[in-house]
Amino acid sequence: MSAILEVRGLGKDYGARTAVGAIDLDVAAGEIFGLLGPNGAGKTTAISMISGVVTPSRGSAKVDGHDVRTGARAARAALGIVPQDLAIYETLSANENLRFFGALYGLHGAVLRERIGWALEIAGLTDRADEPARKYSGGMKRRLNFAAGLLHRPRLLILDEPTAGVDPQSRNHIFESIRALQRAGTTVVYTSHYMEEVEALCDRVAILDGGRVIETGAIRDLCERHGGANLEAVFLALTGHSLRDA
Repeated sequence: MSAILEVRGLGKDYGARTAVGAIDLDVAAGEIFGLLGPNGAGKTTAISMISGVVTPSRGSAKVDGHDVRTGARAARAALGIVPQDLAIYETLSANENLRFFGALYGLHGAVLRERIGWALEIAGLTDRADEPARKYSGGMKRRLNFAAGLLHRPRLLILDEPTAGVDPQSRNHIFESIRALQRAGTTVVYTSHYMEEVEALCDRVAILDGGRVIETGAIRDLCERHGGANLEAVFLALTGHSLRDA
C-alpha cells in the first residue's frame, strides 16, 4: 500500500530544549498506526507538526502527498485531528457544535446535515443530539470531540489519546468506531501511553521516548525481533504496562 503519511527528519526545538529530535515515519493507507510512549515523549508535538499547528525546526511531513507547509491547504483537507484537550462548546448541543465545526470545513446545506447525522451515529450520540454538551458525561464529551474531527471525512484521522478519562463503555465505543472507520477506508494515527490500547487496535506501532523513535513495527514482529523478555522490559519502562497486562 502507498503511504498516506510520510515523515522525514521531522523535529522541533524550543530554545535549547529538543522536544522532538528527527523522526521518520511512514503510515500506509488504510492502517491503524499507533504512537506509543510515556507522557512527555513527544507524541503531541509530533502530531502538532504533522497537522500544521506547530512549525517544525527541521524535516518535512506529507499528508496524502501534500507537504504540510508548502501545500498546507490540500494537506489539511485530507487530515482530521481529534486533540487530547476537548475542543467543544459546552453551552451548545451536539447538533450545534457539529454545525459550527462543519461550517469551518466549508460544509453547508444538505451535505452538512448528512455529515452531522453520520458523525452522530458513529459517536453514539443521535438520541442526545439536542442536549447541551455540559449535560454530557466525560465519555460523551470525548465522543462528541471525536465526531467533530470526522465531518469532512478525512483520509487520515489523528487521535491524540482520545480515551483519556473516559468510562469503559465510551472507551469500547470509541474503539469500535475506529475499527468501523478503518473498514470504510480511513487511515488512523492513534497516540497513547497505554500498551493494551495500541496492541488491541493498531496494525503497527512506533515507540517514542525522549523525542525520538526507538522502534517501529507490529507488536508480534517486535517481540520476535527482540525477544519477548527484552521488549517487555522496554514497554514496562516506557509505559508502566507489561505485555502480560494487555
